[in-house]
Amino acid sequence: MKDRLGFSGELATTAMGIMPHEDVDKALDLAFSMDIPFWPQLPKLSYYEDMYVQAMEHFPGVVIDEANQRIYVNTEKFMDDIPAYLEQEDSPERFKLSPQFSLVYREFLARDLSACRSVRGQLISPVSLSLKIYDENGKPIAYNDEVRSLAFSFIQKKVNVQAEELRQRNERAFVWVDDPGLEFIFNALCGYDNVKAKNELTGFFEGIEGPRGIHLCGRPDWDFLFSLPVEIVSFNAFAFGETAATYETVRRFIENGNIISWGIVPTYYDEFSNEDVISLARRLEGIWSLLEAKGVDRTLIARNSMLAPATCNLLNIDKTGTVESAFMLLKELAIYLKGKYL
Repeated sequence: MKDRLGFSGELATTAMGIMPHEDVDKALDLAFSMDIPFWPQLPKLSYYEDMYVQAMEHFPGVVIDEANQRIYVNTEKFMDDIPAYLEQEDSPERFKLSPQFSLVYREFLARDLSACRSVRGQLISPVSLSLKIYDENGKPIAYNDEVRSLAFSFIQKKVNVQAEELRQRNERAFVWVDDPGLEFIFNALCGYDNVKAKNELTGFFEGIEGPRGIHLCGRPDWDFLFSLPVEIVSFNAFAFGETAATYETVRRFIENGNIISWGIVPTYYDEFSNEDVISLARRLEGIWSLLEAKGVDRTLIARNSMLAPATCNLLNIDKTGTVESAFMLLKELAIYLKGKYL
């Protein structure tokens, strides 16, 4: 797995893409304070910076209603757009994020990325996209086999194009997919079941070039998540780490040389205000002790780990304050843990 990755975790810091900032430079500076910088998504800056809107740029049949902040797929328009789409399907330009859909991404690419140990991009997962984006009748496109199938292919191409753009500036770059909706496929009321999702996600990841990763803040089926063909899993360890660490698939994932990005620093003010470096280190080490009890060497865990905030956050009353403080605490935590284990 490390050959595909091109780097090891070594308790490097990174973070999720969505940030509460409206100042592009401040958001980028904060992103570059991480060991593995990323390009921020700033939905408060523009509707086009929303991760679902960004992903749907150039999708056949898409209707983006900026005034009402609504996006959907018109199925009749989808069918009309398909011939032109297929003619351009091999053109990387169709799948690039334009400045209109992410001013921040273009600013990120303009910076010097060559000296970073790695850099990261992100895009919404086709599972979450298909559950979140509706057709003109208010029905999720996940329930339209033709539209959903294209969504998986479309996002796969966008991930590969973005990854190639980043690799031109840093050979160890990777793109992970954000999957906030993944936990819902295990609900009996969801018409898009986890068996179908597993098959389609497996095919999706097998077509990704370079390191493959997935991030989510919610609570999925852990065996499902850690058995996907990916090398990097990022999740909310602050909330769910102790549960996840009890699964054999998590142990095997680490022992196979893959990387877990432990989301350990909370970004909600009430949770954050109760934590410091020592409390979070003890919390994470408590999670690691569960893996150690299964025979996983703690030094191996540390080498195959990255550190991140627990979640993104747009809701704090102090706007960017707690998030910025969480990034600073994350760096302090990384220094502390590197001193103990690396």
